Amino acid sequence: MIKQGNTSSGIAALGNTCLAIIKAIAAGISGNGTMFASAMHSIADAVNQGFVFVGSVLAEKKPTKKFPGGFGRVINLVCMVAVIVVTVMAYETILKGFKLLQYPEESSNFLLNLIVLLVAVVIDGSILLKAMKEIVKETKADLTEGGLVRSAFRNVGRAAPPTRLVFYEDIVATSGALFALVAIVFAEFFSFSLLDGVATILIGFLMIGVAFKVGYDNMVGLIGVSAPRDVEEKISSLILRNPDVTDIRRLHIIQEGRTYHVEAYIELRSGMTLSEATQTKTRIAAKLTSDHDVSDVVLGILEDDGVRMWNPKYDLE
Repeated sequence: MIKQGNTSSGIAALGNTCLAIIKAIAAGISGNGTMFASAMHSIADAVNQGFVFVGSVLAEKKPTKKFPGGFGRVINLVCMVAVIVVTVMAYETILKGFKLLQYPEESSNFLLNLIVLLVAVVIDGSILLKAMKEIVKETKADLTEGGLVRSAFRNVGRAAPPTRLVFYEDIVATSGALFALVAIVFAEFFSFSLLDGVATILIGFLMIGVAFKVGYDNMVGLIGVSAPRDVEEKISSLILRNPDVTDIRRLHIIQEGRTYHVEAYIELRSGMTLSEATQTKTRIAAKLTSDHDVSDVVLGILEDDGVRMWNPKYDLE
């Protein structure tokens, strides 16, 4: 189960733990408010992504008699806990920013802060790149249509909840480290100490933005959301490719965690025996569940009524 956990969140948790320690030490030595904000963000990221990795492992647990639907939505619940952590950290960061605007603090050890933030940009940028690759892998996106970055942004909504969280958080983490870098450079060379508080507040609001986005996505996931159009097209195509299937009466696909639950009523050609129809149904179900994105399939079979119900544009034969 641990090996099947979300790779991006596991790597991100380790990376942000190291960054949080380094930034906290630098903030304590220099007294720089922006460095404090960046350290708070890294702590929040490390805690969140640790939670999320554990949740992604638990989500892989097989269904039991008590929980026949499996544990796919556990990851959505864990991500909601992570959202609360981010929100609290964001509040503390914004509060610190306003205090710095009212009472600017002199910071020292410019070179130390500069090196730490450069390291943060490199590490957070690497984690973000890893998350982008994970999005492309999970969604089977075509890199020929715009490259890695564009494909990641276009398909992030279909990625697993933990991968989405890492992606959004590390966009903010990388941006926040860059803002902090600009702030300490301006404070050092232009004596613009108010920028320290402004950058701290900005990082806090970026954290709130991530909390809102991730919270919304996972609230939708807990309620249950319909699969994207391309997933529906893919599933319907697999069903209609069977020569015994003449039509799809109804197709209902719900996203549960990072996988899909498929329910369908399909029409089979007239004249089939019950044994033949059952074998066809079994073959179709096996074909659908062979896709790692599909967790379970429920199929109902009907005799062809001669009326085409399914929209022909979904038939990709």
